[in-house]
Amino acid sequence: MPPRGFIPRFVLPAIGLTLSMAYSSAAMGQDAQTPTPYDVVNPPSCANNKGEAVRFIERNGGSSAMAAGMAIRDSNGKPVVYRSNYAATPPEFQRFIDRHECAHHQTGDVDRPHPPRNSPEHLMNESISDCVAILRLRDEDGYNRAAFDRVAAAMRHDMTKIGFPEISIGSRIGNIDNCYSKYGSPQDFIDGILKHRGLLQP
Repeated sequence: MPPRGFIPRFVLPAIGLTLSMAYSSAAMGQDAQTPTPYDVVNPPSCANNKGEAVRFIERNGGSSAMAAGMAIRDSNGKPVVYRSNYAATPPEFQRFIDRHECAHHQTGDVDRPHPPRNSPEHLMNESISDCVAILRLRDEDGYNRAAFDRVAAAMRHDMTKIGFPEISIGSRIGNIDNCYSKYGSPQDFIDGILKHRGLLQP
């Protein structure tokens, strides 16, 4: 469970991009400047805070050099994560994106009023989802420090490419490092968030 007074360290200045787009981009070819494709990983198991199974749906579009995820309810009210252009980013970061988006369902974000983009509340939601993602990778997928470093390197590469300043990149990586190093199980962490939000199921 998050420590009392838990506040993720991640703070991001307001910009015109949302964190839930996951910042993923391609490793670029040195000369051709075209994305180097990766195999797309299988999605993880995911259920929202109400126990509903979350489907992962491939929906490519937009820039082929940008991988992105989006947690939402579809037109039938079913919880889904849309995956776009995942072949553009390394497998370790694909797995991070999936678990970040799943976390928006697990913590109830999808069914709560969406705060204004880049508001403190929005950035806190993104920080929490980052934390859940890295805890799941650590505990469920066995990510050791070497794997963590590959996630952090991909994150740094992609955020730099998009145009984030170093202070934002360092803060985000510092947040997931803090979560990876200090927090207990992902479920205890999620339960702490749900309890704080009054959403914990009896």
